[in-house]
Amino acid sequence: MEKLGGIFITSFLIAFSGALMPGPLLSATISESGRRGWKVGPLFILGHGVLEALLIIGLFLGLAPLLVSNTAFIIIAFAGGGFLVWMALGMFRSLPGLSLAGETEESGKSLPLTGALMSLANPYWIIWWATIGLGYVLSSGKLGLPGILAFFIGHILADLIWYAFVSLAIHKGRDILPDRVYQGLIAVCAVFLLGYAGYLFFNGITRII
Repeated sequence: MEKLGGIFITSFLIAFSGALMPGPLLSATISESGRRGWKVGPLFILGHGVLEALLIIGLFLGLAPLLVSNTAFIIIAFAGGGFLVWMALGMFRSLPGLSLAGETEESGKSLPLTGALMSLANPYWIIWWATIGLGYVLSSGKLGLPGILAFFIGHILADLIWYAFVSLAIHKGRDILPDRVYQGLIAVCAVFLLGYAGYLFFNGITRII
């Protein structure tokens, strides 16, 4: 039990430190939470977590060499970059009428699916799992299924806590955050997504050359 507790705690701390870093998923969470409420973060992480569970299964099936291949990186970099550009443009288009006032909006966009796609759009997330993540999974696997579950639960719980906090903070800020400040925040997130997309495109091109 002590070993399982150690796996859980270290997995939680590593994942939490990673979750705190700015990234496409965090930008999308900030953007959507103002319009769709506190549930955005948890539902994003639901999709993110399902994708990570499938990825772990894939790693056990021997997909790690494929995931870190040059071809996989190039494909994901361009497809992911295109998706991030599409998200960013949608944020920019919404700016003129963007307001935190009023009721929480609903839309046809699936939050779990968006959470999964935002994760999948980042080739560096996949590389992390195919290298560092794989090593951690194999180490935890020495304790069998309980070890893998302790690792996975600790990892996902860290993401869930942080993203739920971000969503709740944005949602509760509806009463105190001026629309201009909120619009500026969304604009910054959109610029970040465009910058990250450009970063992915550049690295994809360099892999081709």
